[in-house]
Amino acid sequence: MNYAMIRYMLGYICYFEAVFLALPCIVSIIYKEKSGFSFAAIMLLCAAIGFTMTFKKPKDRTMFAKEGLVIVALSWIILSILGAMPFVISGEIPSMTDAFFETVSGFTTTGASILTEVESLSQTALFWRSFTHWVGGMGVLVFILAIIPTKSDSGIHLMRAESPGPSVNKLVPKVRTTAMILYGIYLGMTVVEIVFLLIGGMPLFDALTIAFGTAGTGGFAIKNDSISSYSTYLQGIVTVFMILFGINFHVYYLFLVKRPKEALRTGELWAYLGIIGTSILVIAFSVRDMFPSFFMAFHQSAFQVGSIITTTGYATVDYETWPEIARTILVLLMFIGACAGSTGGGIKVSRIILLFKGVKKEITMISHPRSIKKVKIDGRLVEHDVVRSVNAFLVIYAVIFVISLMIISLDNMDMTTNFTAIAATLNNVGPGLGVVGPTGNYAAFSDLSKLVMSFDMLAGRLELLPMLILFVPSTWR
Repeated sequence: MNYAMIRYMLGYICYFEAVFLALPCIVSIIYKEKSGFSFAAIMLLCAAIGFTMTFKKPKDRTMFAKEGLVIVALSWIILSILGAMPFVISGEIPSMTDAFFETVSGFTTTGASILTEVESLSQTALFWRSFTHWVGGMGVLVFILAIIPTKSDSGIHLMRAESPGPSVNKLVPKVRTTAMILYGIYLGMTVVEIVFLLIGGMPLFDALTIAFGTAGTGGFAIKNDSISSYSTYLQGIVTVFMILFGINFHVYYLFLVKRPKEALRTGELWAYLGIIGTSILVIAFSVRDMFPSFFMAFHQSAFQVGSIITTTGYATVDYETWPEIARTILVLLMFIGACAGSTGGGIKVSRIILLFKGVKKEITMISHPRSIKKVKIDGRLVEHDVVRSVNAFLVIYAVIFVISLMIISLDNMDMTTNFTAIAATLNNVGPGLGVVGPTGNYAAFSDLSKLVMSFDMLAGRLELLPMLILFVPSTWR
């Protein structure tokens, strides 16, 4: 274990969080809010810790998979702890457990909140709360890789540990260049959304925070009614960009390098769009009598489907009142999630495809024992290690889900609330059903349950293994 490199990278995490915290400080100056002092204090603390940990450079900068997993897991924990402290110091979220839950929810782009009155927060706190979505959407380690060099291509272990999906490959030979391309696309799409929101008459502060939440597929809103008070045009823009940010960024790269045919041959893309289209139509027909026109039924269905499958979590209506078929589809979409290599959470469409292809292969081999079948996606052979990792992921996912469900059941909430609360946090969705529905929150849960769900949010965002490896004794040898 290269402890020196772990220490060095964690120091850079603190440095970059200090830079991130400078933005809410600027917001506090613009709006003349005293809460900015708490953010400034933690900004200085982060800078001091970063300086201490990076003062001595490691002689060996090599990182292997184990170091990559540990660095990513500890980075997100440290980010969340330090990022929660301004809320506590300012008194806007007095409880450290609540502040930690809220900040983890922000960085993991979950959008689950313990706040009962969002609009009571200062503009500074609202900005930081939404900005954590944007930071966590593409991943802070990917951001660091785009700026600082690592020895050889060992940084790919950080990217693989932090990026969502069953496998991550470099877009170009150098990891640093790959990270720069990813963040360039991410930033560019965010700016385009902000422009479209401004054209629709949305105030600049609102446009920034909503775009941060859409880009990171997070879902923290700055109003108590989430997105419902905005115009149909603005809701439509958010719908489109939620779906766009749920697409694998490799598809956008292929378009950038003028390989559109290859991009459009991506099976996961069409499966993702097909699931969205089918879900919208079924839900729209089931709720058509609840709206003045089919167009509005389609519009609201599209927004909620886009919000849930991309695990964004914004809401325009209380879908708790929708028919059972509509609510069932939304719950299933929580588990499916967005595409691998996107900013969305969930199991991922690519894993669902691999699972079905694996089942088809087994059924075929039962019928024809002597046949040799290989799992392929987009005409390319899927390595056995990837198939095995998908199976392992689903088993670990199920175990964490069941254990978490049992623990939070100690709070004596109803089964619908408990089940969807774990589904919403482990899949980084945010709202569920029951107490944690689109008009509810997570405030009623005990501190133990909030910590369990905080772990679930981190595990879900980091694809489970980085968090679990911290508890394996051999990791630290």
